Amino acid sequence: MQPIISIQGLSKTYAGGFQALKNVSLDIGQGEIFALLGPNGAGKTTLIGITCGLVNPTSGKVLADGHDIRADYRAARAKIGLVPQELSTDAFETVWATVKFSRGLFGKPPNDAYLEKVLKDLSLWDKKDAKIMALSGGMKRRVMIAKALSHEPKILFLDEPTAGVDVELRREMWEMVRGLREDGVTIILTTHYIEEAEEMADRVGVISKGELILVEDKDALMRQLGKKQLTLHLQEPLTAVPEGLGQYQLALAADGAELVYTFDAQAEATGIAELLRELSKKGIDFRDLQTEQSSLEEIFVSLVKGRA
Repeated sequence: MQPIISIQGLSKTYAGGFQALKNVSLDIGQGEIFALLGPNGAGKTTLIGITCGLVNPTSGKVLADGHDIRADYRAARAKIGLVPQELSTDAFETVWATVKFSRGLFGKPPNDAYLEKVLKDLSLWDKKDAKIMALSGGMKRRVMIAKALSHEPKILFLDEPTAGVDVELRREMWEMVRGLREDGVTIILTTHYIEEAEEMADRVGVISKGELILVEDKDALMRQLGKKQLTLHLQEPLTAVPEGLGQYQLALAADGAELVYTFDAQAEATGIAELLRELSKKGIDFRDLQTEQSSLEEIFVSLVKGRA
């Protein structure tokens, strides 16, 4: 199946010689939620700007639903909705008028029923006649999403969509994004909230210093790179890690009451069982155990630090 977004050999060098993107290639499939992660200045916004036709690349090519973003700009741009990081809209206009105007900008015929559905899905319907200047920051963020969806795009870019939004509203917006995906819309998300990517994304891309250093299925990434820890709460404290267990990454708590085993997620099935058998042979009993796995945030930080 042809990817709905195809980015090929994309580079961008700004005046002064700063290279924001370095030979980035990426395919994104229809209906997936793709999270693009990276520190400030990594190139995320430049990549989005080029893909949406707002920034000219130095080299490379971008196709949106088969349309070249430069050679066939109008057709490509009509497929894309963009929610920028900055809140920018007419403060003196009403919610309904600004969303309707956005639809008209793309030459779409009036469709009040569709716009009503968008506003209801975003919990904005009761605010449709309110001036945007009277809305809270979270509501203004929702208006930006409604504007981006007004022309029925197949691709939606969300650049830090929940910045400054409270936790409850953030979770409501996550549900809205999942609903869009179920309707076949492809979502590309940049976020500083790593739990947002962990909660929603199908795949994760990590960009650092203009280079795309990793693209992976989120669950596979956490299996491959996620470290796990098994903590055994011992019946009797130990003074040292028992001899003969050098093949395990074991650490003893300062009070001797906990034994911590660190392992790769892939080694879970055999490693834990073997360790428990060895401890039993040595007469070491435990009263409780618990496991923890590295979060996506920890994996992200380790990847970026490794490229520093």
